[in-house]
Amino acid sequence: MMPPPPLTPPPVWWAWAVLLLPLIGTVVIALAWKLLPGRLAGYLGSLTVGLSFLAGIFAYVGLEDLPPEGRELVSSAFTYIGTGDLNVDLSILVDPLSVFMVLVVTGVSFLIHVYSIAYLGSDRGYARFFSYLNFFVFSMLLLVLAGNVVLLIVGWAFVGAASYLLISFWYRRDTATTAGIKAFVINVIGDVGLVVAAFLILDRLGTLDYLGAFEAVRQVPEGDGTIVAACLLLLVGAFAKSGQLPLHTWLPDAMEGPTPVSALIHAATMVTAGVYLIARFHPLFERAPAAAAVGAIIGTLTLLFAATVALVSTDLKRIIAYSTISQIGYMILGVCAFAYSAGMFHLMTHAFFKALLFMGAGSVVSALGMTNESIDRMGGFRRAMPFTFATFTIGAGALASLPLLSGFFSKDEIIAYTFHRGGLYTVLGICAYVAALLTAFYAFRMVFRVFFGEPVPEAEQLAGGELAHVGPRNPLTGEEEDTDVGFPGPEHHIAERSFPMKAAMAPLALLAVVGGVVAIPGLTAGVETFLEPTFAGSAYLVDRPPEGEQITGLVIGGVLALIGVAAAYFVYLRRPGLAGSAQRRLAGVHAFFFNAWYLNQLYDRLFVRPSRAAGRFGRTTVERFFVQDAIMGGPSGVVRAGTALARAIQTGYLRAYALLLLLGVCALALYFLIASG
Repeated sequence: MMPPPPLTPPPVWWAWAVLLLPLIGTVVIALAWKLLPGRLAGYLGSLTVGLSFLAGIFAYVGLEDLPPEGRELVSSAFTYIGTGDLNVDLSILVDPLSVFMVLVVTGVSFLIHVYSIAYLGSDRGYARFFSYLNFFVFSMLLLVLAGNVVLLIVGWAFVGAASYLLISFWYRRDTATTAGIKAFVINVIGDVGLVVAAFLILDRLGTLDYLGAFEAVRQVPEGDGTIVAACLLLLVGAFAKSGQLPLHTWLPDAMEGPTPVSALIHAATMVTAGVYLIARFHPLFERAPAAAAVGAIIGTLTLLFAATVALVSTDLKRIIAYSTISQIGYMILGVCAFAYSAGMFHLMTHAFFKALLFMGAGSVVSALGMTNESIDRMGGFRRAMPFTFATFTIGAGALASLPLLSGFFSKDEIIAYTFHRGGLYTVLGICAYVAALLTAFYAFRMVFRVFFGEPVPEAEQLAGGELAHVGPRNPLTGEEEDTDVGFPGPEHHIAERSFPMKAAMAPLALLAVVGGVVAIPGLTAGVETFLEPTFAGSAYLVDRPPEGEQITGLVIGGVLALIGVAAAYFVYLRRPGLAGSAQRRLAGVHAFFFNAWYLNQLYDRLFVRPSRAAGRFGRTTVERFFVQDAIMGGPSGVVRAGTALARAIQTGYLRAYALLLLLGVCALALYFLIASG
């Protein structure tokens, strides 16, 4: 008698539910949007992502019930590709790393959906927005749950497409559509890197399934050329998606999308995909330490670069965007230094405080009538917007790594691991501390410039009980906008007056405060313990810094954070004219930082202008003169000449035809006389 088939473990069923729920929301809202009155599309979209988060919790609980060695579960729906020796299933991998990402992505995305219910309340594209949001979440979940490289690439491409739709959501804005195209093109560069890496992995390891590839790579000698090349190409994909040098330029421009899009892309989802990619392929990177070192160096350069730009930028949302680029640099440094749990821990805490900062920024921009995002036009909102002020300050404190807040524990753990690696990584750790000081300064530069000082007219108007409603204009160009379609709705919503916005921001503020307690040196190790089965085969798992080194790192990081905040207080509150004086004295340095090290201008000269010139040459010269005139015009010209001659001959006169006949006979007679002679 045949034994009964083994039962599918519950975490697998919950993981499939996690994946399918946002997809259902996408399809239902897209097809039935005309039947969804009021804000029902927003509630439906939020419900599907909220249920997906609950399914993720059940998957986590089910995974914890299994023994550590049994926490890698693969489930296949059907064979996706079957040809020759290559078989690729549509399969998911349920393990601690994928479930960790599921919880972060769905949890923060749910709160962003709730925030959007009110924030986009008057927009004509309301249902379309939530359909896009659900599709984005589904794509990200497909990426993190994929059980093989092929399905990873599918999710990776879907995320890029969804980001284009969301960044270009206000499609009547030229700035928005340009930003969306820019994001799409740069992400395609990363896609190419990922696809070529997949071919190299298949060629060297013989499989595209994660578990099979990770087992096979253990037999490959360290420094193998093919594996090193594959890892470098994986880094290309990671850097494009996560906004790291030199593929970072799309990310600040992505601020052209609605504020919830900024929170979604820059907090827990798209930009962290690169960090997840490196952590997922850690067995390959450990066999290619040179590639890992390249990733660590570029991550460090990026976190320094972005911190310097955020120091002088005046656009509130772009400051936060550059802080994202910098914080992702810390995560890249962490996972490339083989401090996997530290990098993923910072990914989690960053999701909390960065989503909170963007939500607070959206509330302030709405208070200005959504016509300006410059901190030079802000000030004095502290009394008019107490809830936004309190939550934004908490987010800034966590970003600055103030003692006892979540970012304090996660960022300094990465730096402690970096110093523990020694050698090159010691230099990278010093750079990370320098950037941490700059981060604390610019984080509270935002707080002091936006919420303190003399109230701007909009703040005074709001303090008097009236929310500013200015004629709709593009904050970047000043162009007038039509709110009927493709532009922001005519109403503006702030957290102080919108319960859904408060309901989303309050939990994030709480998590930004207490989120670090899961990994306090010497007390707790929740993230590390949970992720340990995924990284069990790593040679670096036991090579962690001693408790004393971690505590020393926390002390140094806390002191630097306090110095940075104190410096910002002195410059912007005690001596408000000091910043302007320093800007005039250091005009060259300020211009260099303000123009983001002129990298956009460099890319424009090296790539954009030559591409446009080549396109113009192809259109005006190659297509018009060569294709149309020479290739198509040559044969067609002969035909036209022949038909014109035929028309001229067909006169209709008998005498003309007789003359032609006589001339033909004479020509033939002459030919034969010459030939016979």
